[in-house]
Amino acid sequence: MSGLLVANVSLVADVLFNFVSIFLQVLTWSIIIRALLSWFTVSGRWPVVRLLMEITEPVLAPIRRALPSSWMIDLSPLIALILLQVLGRILLPVVGSIAS
Repeated sequence: MSGLLVANVSLVADVLFNFVSIFLQVLTWSIIIRALLSWFTVSGRWPVVRLLMEITEPVLAPIRRALPSSWMIDLSPLIALILLQVLGRILLPVVGSIAS
């Protein structure tokens, strides 16, 4: 019975590892694409642009509020990408060690 419990915990940890990994990758690419799109005049009425804004704004808005408003360039995507990389390097090994 305990072997079945260990297998279930390992399976849940493996699923959690994959979920966190994919989530961080999707969020990272969404921020990169949104930053690239900011260089062009893109209508916010396009469904893809709206989706990118809905995905990334909860991450970027708090960072943007913490930065000085006098800066001429928005560094929130860069800071968000760095924070996501740090978060991934902390979370993924912890979840991976549970899975193995």
